[in-house]
Amino acid sequence: MKRFTWRLQRVLDIKARQEQIKKAELFKLTEQLAKTRGELIKQKRILSQVISDIAEKKPKKRLCEQEFFFRYSATTDEIIEELAKQVAELEMKQREKIAELLKLRRFKEGLEKLRDEAKREFISRQEKLEQNQMDEAAVLRFARKMIHKDKVGSLAD
Repeated sequence: MKRFTWRLQRVLDIKARQEQIKKAELFKLTEQLAKTRGELIKQKRILSQVISDIAEKKPKKRLCEQEFFFRYSATTDEIIEELAKQVAELEMKQREKIAELLKLRRFKEGLEKLRDEAKREFISRQEKLEQNQMDEAAVLRFARKMIHKDKVGSLAD
């Protein structure tokens, strides 16, 4: 039986490889997003901890620490805002990567369906060819037997 070959196999292989690359990119992006989110949460926690620590102090000491806190809170706010922007940007990139990955996956799955259909057709055609060959061989054997019987019968006469 002839071996099945599909003309679009190379395209399917390329799409599968692209899907693997996109998955790796998405994984890296997700790791980076988790890291940035963790840093954002850490900065917010530090800020709230400093505020609660200042609130617990005695009034004289609290005033000095509040003044220091207000002077440098703008820097902390900028860090938190920058981290929030990074998180939003990374989430947007993540959604884009997921959309690209899904598009590639649908395309690849469509190609796989086409390949399966082509393979079924190929197998069906091969089975029909084999059946025709077996039918022809059976007809030839039958014809030879008939010819042989005719020769043997005519020799006996």
